[in-house]
Amino acid sequence: MSEDGFDLIIHAPNRLKICALLDSVERAEFGVVQERLGVSASVLSKHVGVLMDAGYVRQDKAVRDTRQRVWLLLTSAGREAYRGHVAALHEIVAQASEPAVGGGDA
Repeated sequence: MSEDGFDLIIHAPNRLKICALLDSVERAEFGVVQERLGVSASVLSKHVGVLMDAGYVRQDKAVRDTRQRVWLLLTSAGREAYRGHVAALHEIVAQASEPAVGGGDA
């Protein structure tokens, strides 16, 4: 993560969507996240793996209805990184909407 909060790990579109979804809930079942993102299990697994390696996401496994279920949740570091990244994106947008300095007729 850079000093301004911009995080290249989170910035990838699917990872950003995963973090956004997980930031809004305590935890989410893998299949629900997969359905919401509209990706295959292998694509989701790959992105979750990157987020787990960074310490941003944790998996909890439990048996429910005789099936093993996988739950995903943001760690406190993940929540902090995600929110810092969103703040950095807001700052980029705010700066882009400011009037240009030194502009005018040449």
